[in-house]
Amino acid sequence: MPQDNEKNAKAKLFFERATEVASSDNFDYAIDLYLEGLRCDPDNLQAGHLKLRELSLSRVEKGGKKPSMLERIRYLRGKTPVEQMLNAEYLFAKDPDNMSYAEVILKAAIAGDCKQTAKWMSDLLFAANNVKEHPSVQTYLLLKDSYQAVGNLDLALAACRYASRIKPDDAEIADEAQRLSAELTVSRGKYDQKGDFRGSIKDRETQERLQSQQAVVKTEDYRVSAVEEAKKTYEQDPQTAANIFGLAFALADLRTDKAEDEAINLLEEVSRKKQDFSFKERAGLIRIGQIKRKIREVEMILEANPEDSPARSRLAGLMSQLSKAELDHYGICVKNYPTDLNIKYEYGVRLVRNKRYDEAIPMLQEAQRDPRHKIAAMDKIGLCFFMKGWFADAADIFTQAIDTYEIKDDDIAKELRYNLARSFEEQGEKQKSLEVYRKIAQLDFGYKDVSQRVDRLRKEAK
Repeated sequence: MPQDNEKNAKAKLFFERATEVASSDNFDYAIDLYLEGLRCDPDNLQAGHLKLRELSLSRVEKGGKKPSMLERIRYLRGKTPVEQMLNAEYLFAKDPDNMSYAEVILKAAIAGDCKQTAKWMSDLLFAANNVKEHPSVQTYLLLKDSYQAVGNLDLALAACRYASRIKPDDAEIADEAQRLSAELTVSRGKYDQKGDFRGSIKDRETQERLQSQQAVVKTEDYRVSAVEEAKKTYEQDPQTAANIFGLAFALADLRTDKAEDEAINLLEEVSRKKQDFSFKERAGLIRIGQIKRKIREVEMILEANPEDSPARSRLAGLMSQLSKAELDHYGICVKNYPTDLNIKYEYGVRLVRNKRYDEAIPMLQEAQRDPRHKIAAMDKIGLCFFMKGWFADAADIFTQAIDTYEIKDDDIAKELRYNLARSFEEQGEKQKSLEVYRKIAQLDFGYKDVSQRVDRLRKEAK
């Protein structure tokens, strides 16, 4: 116990020094200091991990560079779970949008019994995966295991159900959801016992107090109190970027038109005054999120009543709004961040959706230099050529992507092969297309319309 107190005191000194250093924008040194503090107290969420996360976002806003290749090689390992966690957190601090680092942190936090850190990182990953265009089943399954490890069966079940929505025919995932549901029912039944009920209330209050801004499930009271706290902090120092973003994000998290509009107006006004595009960028993301929220609300109405014509018309209008908002947002982002390959990829995707293929191709060709988007960008370049009627060029691109992609039997691999077969078919090379369709059918007979195409092409050959 005395040794633990000594370590905690030492951690506190590192955290305090890190905060001082960060205030002078010496971000990289501050990251090192926060990590030194976390070596002494690895599960310190409030003074350690959350402050480091806040610093990393501020660092990006001010042009901080991502980790170098040597840093990525050096830091993606460690002798102990805690060392692995902190090494990955170093990389995550320098590249806070890279959720692959977050997954490493989460796995190491579970292995190192850093439960508060694991809960926070699970919430952050859950929120990030939910808003992705193509959420990852593997991430949801990791979250299911992680939430179960920290004793949060509600969210473990939620993550499992999200995974099941993506793979509705996966019996193993469905069985796991049933098991978790039964376990949760039993767990809730224990609340009838006097001691367990009081303990559960105490635990829940502790979790709510520690929950970060990125939490997936928040009560209305929590959101309102978060806005009040953010306003107090902002009023004390309205010039600090972290305070401005903190208030804007808290307002947006209320998920009402009035609060979201207030957040957007705040960020756009600051952007004009400071001549700093990063504020306008975040305003654009909140505006996109606002439209997506409205889309989800209308979709819920249509689920309950598919014949609701006004709701269907409203949904069509909102989808059109979303398409324009995203296209405008990423277009202006590319102009302000001309070297950001991630933004070029996102803009390229929106250009494809709007059938602006000639503009999309060069954008995606640049974006494929980012390893995270290489295969997806190649797939979309091939699609652009296909839609332009350049079928031979499309086939070349799909073939290159297939040769580059290491996994041969997942959904991405099947999509690439399907697109290649379609390109061959449109060129009139039906034997080649038949061979590719056959390979897909051998992996997944029910994939799209592959079985029908195989039957048709074989009949034509006869």
